[in-house]
Order: sequence, then structure tokens, then C-alpha cells
Amino acid sequence: MKILILNGDARPGETPLAAFLAEFAAGLRTEQAEVTRFDLSTLDIRFCTGCWSCWWATPGRCVFRDGMEAIYPAFLEADLVVLASPLVLGTVPALVKKTQDRLIPLIHPYIELVHGECHHRKRYERYPELGVILEPTAEDGQADLDGVRRLFERFALNLRSRLALFSTTDGNPGEAVRETLAA
Repeated sequence: MKILILNGDARPGETPLAAFLAEFAAGLRTEQAEVTRFDLSTLDIRFCTGCWSCWWATPGRCVFRDGMEAIYPAFLEADLVVLASPLVLGTVPALVKKTQDRLIPLIHPYIELVHGECHHRKRYERYPELGVILEPTAEDGQADLDGVRRLFERFALNLRSRLALFSTTDGNPGEAVRETLAA
């Protein structure tokens, strides 16, 4: 199983999310999973400008040559992509959101009906399942977690995938490993 971890924690040093991810990745490797990790804060990732070049001028390819060029192939090769992030004001920070937005070249601009809803057509035959690991603060409640879960369920649906893992750093990394491998 190939797992890609996109770490959206820009805070330096040892954080609860960093500790959770280290144990999570080690547990996956113990089970023979191939784990690749990108620390998004170390990559130059520009914000999507909505120019649509990735759909019309250079189909499937963003005009920006930045850190996303390494992420695109790793994303498509993975069986599971885990977005890891602290919660900021009840949602994921801009670092994670801009990375998510920059995945738009991986789908077509054309729309089709899926379960009675309009969604972009697939550009590729296969997309990875998605996972989310969040580090909530004491101020974050269940409504915040439910909102983020819903956002990533919708994102997965647009990729014709599913949200296969949703965990927080309040949980056990070993349980997240078991949930991941059972998916």
C-alpha cells in the first residue's frame, strides 16, 4: 500500500501533530506500507489564481512550476493521501487549502451528474482514497471537526474517491494505522 502524507503543519519544533505523524508513519512502515511525506511548509506552493490554464491551455498541468510538481505524481500513485493539519479558527489553514486548490488540474473542467449532483469529470481512471488527521485546539468543538470532515468528504466525492480515514491527535496513532490498513 502506498501512502502519501501531506503535512500542513507550519509550526516549527515538536508539536502534537508532528509526534502523531511520526508514530503513524512508523506504524504503517512496520506493516510494510510505503510512506512518502511532504512537509508543505518547506515547499514553494503558490495560490491558484483561477486562470484555468490547467484546463484549457495546458490540460492537466498547472502553469506554476513550484512544489506541486513533486506532489502531483505522488498523489496519483498513492493508494491513500493523508492531509494532516492543525485546526486554525475551526478549519484547516491556508497552507492546506491552497494545496487542495492546486489539485484542480487532476480533474476535467467538464461537468457530469454523479448521484444527482454536478461534479467534474475524472481526468484519470484512478484516484487515491483520502484521509485527514487533525490537531484540534481546546477551543475546537465537535461542530468544527464535523465541518472539516464534511469538506473533505465533498472533496473526495469530487475525485470519485472516499474519505477513508478521519482522525485527530487526541486519538491513538496505532488505531489510525489499523483503520488505514482496514480501509
